[in-house]
Amino acid sequence: MNYLSLILVIGGGILLTIGDIILKKWVIESYYVFYITGLFLYFISMNLLALSYKYENIAVASMAMVIFNIITLTLVGYFFFHENITYYEISGIILGLIAFILLEFGKL
Repeated sequence: MNYLSLILVIGGGILLTIGDIILKKWVIESYYVFYITGLFLYFISMNLLALSYKYENIAVASMAMVIFNIITLTLVGYFFFHENITYYEISGIILGLIAFILLEFGKL
């Protein structure tokens, strides 16, 4: 993955994660400004992902963003929302990382 696509995917992943957190706040507090803000951040993150397709394989870029999002949301859910992490979720994250690595090495 080249640097520009990595920046786009990680930037999009950060915005996607922030959007998810804001939408979680909307679910808890029911303020529609959270809903609109969360959707706006989703829109921006998907645009960054689409731009990364110019420089990276669609499967690799999408997988990288999803894995980044899942890992950060798992950590945020655990530390800030006091959600449990199961062994199945940890296994899923590990398998996702393995899939990403295989997709990256498949380009060599």
